[in-house]
Amino acid sequence: MGQYSKVETDGHLMIVTINRPEVYNACHPMANQEMVEAFDDFQTNPDLWVAIITGAGDKAFCAGNDLKYHAEIQAKTGKRPVHPAKGFGGLANRFDLDKPVIAAVNGIAMGGGFEIALACDIIIASDQAKFALPEPRVGLAAGAGGMQRLSRMIPLKRAMGMMLTGRHVGAKEGYELGFITEVVPHAELMAAAKKWAAQILECSPMSVRATKQVVMRSLDVPSLEIGMRNQHYPAFVAMAHSEDTVEGPKAFAEKRKPNWKGR
Repeated sequence: MGQYSKVETDGHLMIVTINRPEVYNACHPMANQEMVEAFDDFQTNPDLWVAIITGAGDKAFCAGNDLKYHAEIQAKTGKRPVHPAKGFGGLANRFDLDKPVIAAVNGIAMGGGFEIALACDIIIASDQAKFALPEPRVGLAAGAGGMQRLSRMIPLKRAMGMMLTGRHVGAKEGYELGFITEVVPHAELMAAAKKWAAQILECSPMSVRATKQVVMRSLDVPSLEIGMRNQHYPAFVAMAHSEDTVEGPKAFAEKRKPNWKGR
């Protein structure tokens, strides 16, 4: 357990909890660095296949940048605090992670907190969750991917309506807009996130990684035909040559659960 975050493992699942409830789980550079290290381990550990990130307490997933710390450092040094290169939550600027990450949003997800969630593959939200990119209200802008990700995930005019006003959006509206995967009662949040993780873990981790990598990299390909013809994505090639791609059809034919190796 770190000073600002908590990491637990359960089989092939890793759970990261942002643990600064006294400041609504706002993140300063030290908190973000702890999570960089946690997700570095997740990325390289062959026994970890799926991750969940959530916030401590019942009020906040993450309130974003710790503006009090930001103001204190700027007053002392004349410079803005420097966050680690891989960004908020160790995820916002991490573009080479092929393993799936689920955000279990248990309360407010503002600014950098919303950007952490947007960097995840699946967002499960408590019915008490609220989302916003309020940076323009404090003279900033959503520089950890919020401007780029939200405008790609939901209709542009709806995204601009959120970003230019900094308004708060509830979980129900977020689901209707399309950036939330599922909304559940607050008390059922972690159970729901773990259920999604368990469903992913029923699949071959090689296939899951190939799927995520191909989807994300294909978004940069303007032509559907060219995107579909490219079968040379590294994770796709690794899947095609893996033990799992032999085990899956074999287990199906033998009417048993597959024994995935992840290699």
